[in-house]
Amino acid sequence: MLKMAYFCKLSMIICLAAIFLSTQVGAEIIHNERSLYRNIIVEDTGDLRCLRFNVKNSKSSQSCFLKSNPQSLVFNYTKLLFSALLVNNQPERILIIGLGGGTMSNTLHQLFPKSRIDNVEIDPSVVKVARQYFGFFENENVKTYTQDGRIFIKRALLKKQKYDWIILDAFNGEYIPEHLLTQEFLTEAKQLLSTNGVLTSNTFSSSTLYAHESATYQSVYNEFFNVRNQKNNNRIILVSAQQLPSDKELLQRIEVLKPQLSPFNIDISAIYSSMTSSNTHQDWPENTRLLTDQFAPANLLNIE
Repeated sequence: MLKMAYFCKLSMIICLAAIFLSTQVGAEIIHNERSLYRNIIVEDTGDLRCLRFNVKNSKSSQSCFLKSNPQSLVFNYTKLLFSALLVNNQPERILIIGLGGGTMSNTLHQLFPKSRIDNVEIDPSVVKVARQYFGFFENENVKTYTQDGRIFIKRALLKKQKYDWIILDAFNGEYIPEHLLTQEFLTEAKQLLSTNGVLTSNTFSSSTLYAHESATYQSVYNEFFNVRNQKNNNRIILVSAQQLPSDKELLQRIEVLKPQLSPFNIDISAIYSSMTSSNTHQDWPENTRLLTDQFAPANLLNIE
């Protein structure tokens, strides 16, 4: 039985890899529009549907799902975001900055149907496409706000709102908007966290911004978990309002989360093995300049 399960899993991985490799030549564009911010493309390649942003001749996938099995997460970085549950496994109020196809929101609603999920997306066309082509789900607990993420956070602070989990996944097609990278912004986001709140940020390990981002997060949160594997260039930065848990505590929480996350194709044990603390694994120079509202050259320090 174990051998059969292994080969089934292997065949699924090979199938997904083949689908991704063929997207450039075998994809059928089912929707294409120019929004206020970028070109938005929806492509079907067999069972796989992807949302892409086309900016300055570069095309990048923002969200993908299998039409035959929508709850099975496709992107590795999306799975890595669930490292946050090792720190807080019962988030009651969740804030997602950057909607994409709404995959993360849909998954979290299935996991925590009573939790409040606020999605913030600057581009109304992305919201429309997520609803029409990706089954993005909204109800009295799942809300969408069409505005800039930093403005939303500033207004939430004025209202004295708190969130148990903040997910930063804003992406303009080339990189994270520069005003969502700075020390001032991260300080505002930290103030929005509840007592046991966590924040996860989707960013990149191959960017020339890597050292600057790392130093900036360290300056605001003192410590963070680097969550990444060697198969791609994504990394997740995981921080907490409280001291991050020890290895012993993390291992105990894995056993609780395994059955909860496995239906979504999330291997929480593998995610744990991808986590390192910035206190013990600092891989950037001590004198790295912090990103601030006066110095955030994301347009120059881009992905290599």
